Amino acid sequence: QVQLVESGGGLVQAGDSLRLSCVASGRTFRTSAMGWFRQAPGKEREFVAAIRWNGGGPSYADFAEGRFTISKRNAQNTIYLQMYTLKPEDSGVYYCAYQSLGANGWNYWGQGTQVTVSS
Repeated sequence: QVQLVESGGGLVQAGDSLRLSCVASGRTFRTSAMGWFRQAPGKEREFVAAIRWNGGGPSYADFAEGRFTISKRNAQNTIYLQMYTLKPEDSGVYYCAYQSLGANGWNYWGQGTQVTVSS
């Protein structure tokens, strides 16, 4: 089992920046990738960004490219999502996701952290 704990959400104004963190614990020795998803009220959960644990570059959703940066600290089993120039449409619950080696898709999820961007 892997547990994911997100932090860093909050209420900010449009144009502000925010950094989210996600710490993985438990059986983390088989990490393939970690990433971020988000879900706005009344909408489906959508991909934001992901990063491979051992090699390979990050990947971003179109809306995140150029404004968001995903990074990681392998030794601390932690990923970050630095968000710049936030917009009201970036509001939602941001979820951390974990993919084990050999897993078909994301097999662990965090509880989420709320991000609210006021106009």
